[in-house]
Amino acid sequence: MALILQKKYKQCVNSIIIFLVVYLTQITILLANDKVILAIDFTGQKNGSAIPWLEKKGFEFELDANELNPRFENDALVISTKDKVAGLIVLRFKQKDFVHNAKRVRIIWGVNRYPEGADWESGNNRVPIAVMLSFGTKRFSSGLPFGVKAAPYFLSPFIGEKEELDKMYVGRLWQEGGRYFCVVSGDQSGKTITTEFEIDERFKRTFDQTRTPPITAVAFQKNANNTKGGSEAFIKKIKFLSE
Repeated sequence: MALILQKKYKQCVNSIIIFLVVYLTQITILLANDKVILAIDFTGQKNGSAIPWLEKKGFEFELDANELNPRFENDALVISTKDKVAGLIVLRFKQKDFVHNAKRVRIIWGVNRYPEGADWESGNNRVPIAVMLSFGTKRFSSGLPFGVKAAPYFLSPFIGEKEELDKMYVGRLWQEGGRYFCVVSGDQSGKTITTEFEIDERFKRTFDQTRTPPITAVAFQKNANNTKGGSEAFIKKIKFLSE
């Protein structure tokens, strides 16, 4: 009887060892393939205004970005508004820092409160939070007169509530060079979401190009115009991956 129990014990231990070896091997492979080209990390900051930190890192504030009350809170960068406000916070890279050969971007973010009335399906193109990735340096018309706000190609994943998941949208402006993609849909209030957004093949397919230019800027925005405002969203990390 003791020999039988001893044999079963050894078999059990061997099974556990094999499981751990396979599991750890899979983790190692995943980590090896997770090649980070650039990471923008908003975690680990003390609670309070994020404006000094963002300015030090080279971010620029456009439209009414200061009114989004950018702040560090709960280990994230939080943007919010009680009014009908649109703001864009942009990091433009110097040529030596352009992000080359990125295949996808990973974004860790979420929405605490959606702007009431935002609905791209009904033509009200507003977002609680979106990330904008600019490609190359060639600029395209915004649609405004006199070349105002001309911008490079961009892809912009955003979190929506009423929009169709994975659908590509074209805005009222930058119709030649800009595309928006709903990557999260439905009420996800308060949840931290990890988005994996493929960019290389998507860019070539979307704009009918044979190659993807380097990423020359990254921005995040909130647009609560034509809504009842009262929106809050957060972002923790953005990582550009080569695989």
